[in-house]
Amino acid sequence: MTVALPTRNLGSRRLTVSALGLGCMTMTDVYGPGAEASAVATIDRALELGVFFLDTADTYADGANERLVGHALTGRRDRVCLATKFGFVFPDGGGQLNGRPEYVKAACEASLRRLGTDHIDLYYLHRVDPEVPVEETVGAMARLVAEGKVGYLGLSEVDAGTLRRANAVHPISALETEWSLWTRDIEAEILPAARELGVGIVPYSPLGRGFLTGQITSLADLAPDDWRRSNPRFSGENFDRNLRLVEAIKAIAAEKGVTPGQLALAWLLAQGDDVVPIPGTKRRSRLEENAGATAVRLTEEERARIDALAPLGVAAGDRYLNMEALFGI
Repeated sequence: MTVALPTRNLGSRRLTVSALGLGCMTMTDVYGPGAEASAVATIDRALELGVFFLDTADTYADGANERLVGHALTGRRDRVCLATKFGFVFPDGGGQLNGRPEYVKAACEASLRRLGTDHIDLYYLHRVDPEVPVEETVGAMARLVAEGKVGYLGLSEVDAGTLRRANAVHPISALETEWSLWTRDIEAEILPAARELGVGIVPYSPLGRGFLTGQITSLADLAPDDWRRSNPRFSGENFDRNLRLVEAIKAIAAEKGVTPGQLALAWLLAQGDDVVPIPGTKRRSRLEENAGATAVRLTEEERARIDALAPLGVAAGDRYLNMEALFGI
């Protein structure tokens, strides 16, 4: 049975999505081996719960993630808002960025084939190519909109200035960026700029890559090949310091009768109706728990307590192992 989960609108052109999305990246072996049957069952359950905003990318598992999502949506493509991304390429095993106009069209065509569809609802530039003006890349993306291959445009992980330049070429409906109780960097400049321009916010890793759920208490809880083992926030003293933050979140969640993950998602949802988190999971039980966060209401006092224990910069360690290569910082 389909549940009427709340909906929200992204961007000034009002792309309607479920108030909570589903990040599909982890369905193909990023945090350990993926199981296609289980992943498809999770997508089935997402649609039953009313979670119809699905997020993938061409770089996830070298295209296998898009193929999985496309397979799962066979015969019901019209029931979802489908988002994917382009811009990361890995020739000969090395990561590069490509935002050249001619590549934009080729990347879109390849994603359409893998997804088994004739259109992408929301198409993101995964990262800005420093060698190509963002205006040129977005101009090529806009031509995909004119051709009917793409409905709305998005950017991922850009600064306020880049967002303004891109939006001047074509309306940007969504900014996908990391935002959670332990990653609040966007709140200083990027979030105000997005709201000024009417750009919706799609937080990825809203549960701190699973850490904020309270289910990870030591590295032994992660598979030997889990990518997070190399992440600075999961390493050494950083792990212990971040665990103290999670313990504080767990205490507030227990008082309210919700899980730590639901509290973390409810906090994000309370930041505004233009915010649509996309927690990733390949497990139906976790999906159901996440969906329950849309019913959690935080009082002003609770929000103030949460803000106080998780201020800007609270997390120990960088978000990624190589921030300079990924973000130029």
